[in-house]
Amino acid sequence: MSEDNETREEAAGRPSVTDGERAGGADGGPATRTDGGVDETTLDPWGSSTVEDYRKLFEEFGIEEFEEVLPEVPNPHYLMRRGVIFGHREYRDVLDAMRAGEPAAVLSGFMPTGDPHIGHKLVFDEIVWHQREGADAYGLIADLEAHAARGLSWEEIDEHARDYLLSLLALGFDPEEGELYRQSTNRAVQDLAFELGVKANFSELQAIYGFDGETDVSHMQSVVTQMADILYPQLAEPKPTVIPVGPDQDPHVRLARDLAARMRFFKVTEAYASFETDDAERALLAEAYEALCEADGEDPVRCEEAAAYVAATFDAPALVESLENAGMEPLRPRVRFLDRNATEEAFEALIGSVEGEKRVYEGHVDAFDLSREEASRLAREVEVEHGGYGFYAPSSIYHRFMTGLTGGKMSSSVPASHISLLDDPEDGYDKVTSATTGGRETAELQRELGGKADECPVYELYAYLLAADDDEFATRVYDECVGGERLCGDCKEQAARLMREFLADHQEKRREAEELLDSLDLELESPRR
Repeated sequence: MSEDNETREEAAGRPSVTDGERAGGADGGPATRTDGGVDETTLDPWGSSTVEDYRKLFEEFGIEEFEEVLPEVPNPHYLMRRGVIFGHREYRDVLDAMRAGEPAAVLSGFMPTGDPHIGHKLVFDEIVWHQREGADAYGLIADLEAHAARGLSWEEIDEHARDYLLSLLALGFDPEEGELYRQSTNRAVQDLAFELGVKANFSELQAIYGFDGETDVSHMQSVVTQMADILYPQLAEPKPTVIPVGPDQDPHVRLARDLAARMRFFKVTEAYASFETDDAERALLAEAYEALCEADGEDPVRCEEAAAYVAATFDAPALVESLENAGMEPLRPRVRFLDRNATEEAFEALIGSVEGEKRVYEGHVDAFDLSREEASRLAREVEVEHGGYGFYAPSSIYHRFMTGLTGGKMSSSVPASHISLLDDPEDGYDKVTSATTGGRETAELQRELGGKADECPVYELYAYLLAADDDEFATRVYDECVGGERLCGDCKEQAARLMREFLADHQEKRREAEELLDSLDLELESPRR
C-alpha cells in the first residue's frame, strides 16, 4: 500500500488509453489470486513489478475497469479522464458516499526510501482531489516498513519523511481537514495491527507474498501494520474508504479486504433454505426457484421439488443431496445473518432488531422482509453498538506504471530515469531534453509515419503532469505527434521548459509549507533514533 520510489513510477497514457504496453518482471515473491493459484502476472509490493498487459489484471485478479465508473464520478480528476487511473475495486461505494454527502475517506502511504519524485506526485494528487471532493484524507509515512523491508536507518527515514510531507502539503493537502502520521508513533494503528494479526497466519502471508523461512518477523509484521493503516480511517466510524495505489500494491488491498471481513461480527448473504450454499449453488437455487414459481403458481415451492429440478437440469449432486435432506421445507428467498465473531449479547441484539418474519438458528438468523442492503446496514449498526469495528471492505483505484526517461523502468537508483521533486529545475530540464522518445529514425520518417506517442516517455510527462488539467493540450500533443506534425526535438524542448517551470513552482510552494509542517502535531524526528 505504501509507495516506494524504486517501483512506483506510475504511468500515464494518452486520453482514453485502454491497455498497457510496458514490459518487465518481478524479483520478489509471487502474488496469488484469492483462490490460491499463482498468476502469470506477478504483483510484488517490494520488488520491481511492471505490467505487460493491463487487461490481465482484470482477468487474473478481478480488478474492474475504471472507465465503467467514470461517468459516475463528479468533477473527475484528469488522471481519471485520461485513463491513467485504469482500474478499481468497488470504488462505487466511495462515489456513492461522496455524492450523497456521507462520510468517506482516502488514504495512501509512502515508504521514505529516497527523494519524492514525479511518480509520487500522482498519488499526492489523488489524495488531494478526494479531500477536495469531501472525503476525509489520510497520508502516512510507512517508516516501520522502510526500516523492516528496506533496512533504512531511522536517521535516513527522518530525512526523507520530511521531504514527502512537504511535497504533499505543497500540492494542496489540508492538514486541518485531514491527518498525517507515522506508523511508528501511531499507537492506534499498532494496536489495530495486533488485532488483525490474530486473523492472519504465516501460510497466508507465504502464499500472498512469497515469504519463506528466511523472511524476518519484522517484515511480516510490517504487512499487518499496513493492513491496519488501510483500515485506520474507519476506527472512529465505519465508512467507505479508497486506497489509491499502483497495481503492484494490489496484494495488500486484497488481504486488507479479507481481514476487514474476518473482523466483522456478522456476514450477510442471500439464501433460499436453512442450509448453507456457496455462490454458484445459490445461483442454481435462484434459477430453480423462479422456474418452479412459474410452474406451481400460488403453491409454495418445496426443497424436494427443487431437488428434482436441479437433478434434471444441472450437474450439482451435493446441492441435490442438501435439498433432498431438507425435504418439505419451503424454498424461499431470504437474507441471512451469519455469526462470525459476535458476542452473545450482540447476537441477541441482532435477533431483536430484525423486524418482520424471521427464523433463528444456532449460528445464523434468516430474515424474510429485509433487502440485503437493509440487512447489511442493520448488521453494521448492531456490531458498532456492541463494540465491534463494522469495517467496510476498503476500495481501491489503480494507476499505470510510468516508463523511465531512459526507456526502461523508472528507478531511483538510475538518476537519469526519473525526476525528483527536489531536482534543481535546470537538472529537470536537462533530464527531459536527454530523454528517450517514441520518435522515428529521421525527421522525414517522422513526418511521413508519425511518432509513436504510446511508447514515448516524454509524451507520458505531458499526459499525467505537464498538461495538468488541460485535456485539449494533452490531446493536441498526442495528435500532432502521431500525425507527424510534431518533431521530437521541439517536443522535448517544450516539455523540458514546462518541467523546469513545474519544479521551480513546486519547490517554492515547498518552502512556503515549511512553517506549516513545523506547526503540526507530528513527530518529524523519530524517538527510535
